[in-house]
Amino acid sequence: MSKTPSAVQKSEGGTLDKAIEEMRSALHEEAQPNMDAEKTGFLVDIPVELQIVLGSAEMTVSELMALQRGSTVSLDRRIGEPVEIMVNGRLIARGEITILENDPSRFGVRLTEIGGSIKAE
Repeated sequence: MSKTPSAVQKSEGGTLDKAIEEMRSALHEEAQPNMDAEKTGFLVDIPVELQIVLGSAEMTVSELMALQRGSTVSLDRRIGEPVEIMVNGRLIARGEITILENDPSRFGVRLTEIGGSIKAE
């Protein structure tokens, strides 16, 4: 079973902190380099849309209209392939689905790639 973020941080000696800093860098790479922290402090309160993309599918309108309770939609990704983490429509990271250790009825995403090393597929 996968570790929770706090367990990951404790057991991997700050790996989570490093991942968060890399994500922050990726989000700020388009920001103006000469902006003061005092002038940009208000930015941290701006809401963003975070999406975890498990996969997608294409179908015709007739196939869409034929969907009913119990129908299965095949996605373009296989089990074990990374999911994409998007912020405001921009790919910022990839990760793997994990079950939360402290609540096995919920799942989360463990980040495996962050920022500059990611190329859109």
